[in-house]
Amino acid sequence: MNNRVIIFDTTLRDGEQSPGASMNTQEKIRIARRLEELGVDVIEAGFPAASEGDFDAVRRIAASVERVQVAALCRASKADIDKAWNAIKEARHPRIHTFLATSDLHMKYKLQMDPDTVVAKAAEAVRYAKTFTDNVEFSAEDGSRSDKDFLCRVFAAVIEAGATTLNLPDTVGYAVPEEYAALIRYVLANTPGIDNVVLSVHCHNDLGLATANTLAALMAGARQAEVTINGIGERAGNTALEEVVMAINTRKNVFGLETGIDTTKIYPVSRTVREITGMIVQPNKAIVGANAFAHESGIHQDGVLKNPMTYEIMQPETVGLAKNNLVLGKHSGRAAIRARLEAMGYTLEPDEVNVIFTRFKALADKKKNIQDEDLEALVTESVLRANDIFEVGDVQISCGNTFHPMAGVTIRREGVLLGPVFTSGNGPIDAVFNAIMQLTGVCPELLRFTVSAITGGTDAQGEVTVRIREGETVALGRGADLDIVTASARAFVNGLNRLAAIQQNPARSTETI
Repeated sequence: MNNRVIIFDTTLRDGEQSPGASMNTQEKIRIARRLEELGVDVIEAGFPAASEGDFDAVRRIAASVERVQVAALCRASKADIDKAWNAIKEARHPRIHTFLATSDLHMKYKLQMDPDTVVAKAAEAVRYAKTFTDNVEFSAEDGSRSDKDFLCRVFAAVIEAGATTLNLPDTVGYAVPEEYAALIRYVLANTPGIDNVVLSVHCHNDLGLATANTLAALMAGARQAEVTINGIGERAGNTALEEVVMAINTRKNVFGLETGIDTTKIYPVSRTVREITGMIVQPNKAIVGANAFAHESGIHQDGVLKNPMTYEIMQPETVGLAKNNLVLGKHSGRAAIRARLEAMGYTLEPDEVNVIFTRFKALADKKKNIQDEDLEALVTESVLRANDIFEVGDVQISCGNTFHPMAGVTIRREGVLLGPVFTSGNGPIDAVFNAIMQLTGVCPELLRFTVSAITGGTDAQGEVTVRIREGETVALGRGADLDIVTASARAFVNGLNRLAAIQQNPARSTETI
């Protein structure tokens, strides 16, 4: 059996379905290019039928990458398949990914179809998709809760219709590893024609078993893993790419498998996704968390100093955590900044480098050493938000324990200066938020407010993440600055921009796998 595992990344589709993780087209293209550099085999770029905004993003991603396959998700309907194909037809390696539910529960209550109709509809969808491309994937939604013999029947029908990849997803994260592996083995043994196609798995993390289930399925014979960076995704998230890849890489003696992933790019890509989505990675997250290679215990520190393998089963360098000896400070020039940005994976225009360099100098006057995380924040603040509606202007506060906090704020709306306005609040940040809402006319509910330091040290930039809601729309906002109040203002305004983007181009799917 072929020991090569196909890595199918769905960060831009299923990952974006995390509440508030919506990305604009420019951000999606940037992530797609980083995924291609990482070495993923397939990028699922989106769900073109969900909205015109999603269609345009998929179309532009398809035209932006060269080596990787680009997949578009679609329901088992001609209209959806047409939309998907029109979005990816310019891709060098397009894939149509169509799906239909196969569990008794979904067939009865959601689809309201009998099993014979489901088999016929699945085969018809694949047959129609096949008229556009030979690369067609079919997913049996809620596959892990489907009757195993019915699964084999559906898969046999779509293989005959021309499917080249079959996906057996654990849509609601219900499976446990041995049960899931047994189902994979059964399908492989009892589906006519399955030797000529790739069997894929797509696991959700509702019980915290997504990675375990995926690895069990690969051991049982599946050869495509559908994953996301940092494990983001709706509800409890998806299988994390970094966990599956590094498990295979670290325990080669157990799995006997390989991938095409350049593991040294895992951490930089993880950081890019975190920066763009505003979704903080928990410190103890495997592989890419801040504490993944940290040692505080004296016993652990002593062992690591004597031999890192005593407490580190992976070298930090293998996932891209190697320290760079180039120290950036206020005396660094444009060439050094450009070189470091390129090493971090950014391809920027000269005018964009100039903008970042100007802000870099301003930061360097206040902070002695500039680290990669600081540069990442500058790129996000300076370049990647160029099309935002609102931009933070001046922020001034007065506060203390003897008088009421006050804030004075200006905002630019599409380049036009608004304000200043002066407002009060329960604290300085509350006062700033009140001023921003008065200037913009948007008054969302603040659901979450978190603060963290981008780097160590007392001169570290503060990173603020907010989660806000207006009506039924939820968005995340992120901002960074040496001053935590200014960072808060930037995060809140970023959230307002994301709210506007989501409301203008709602990309919500009616069904997911």
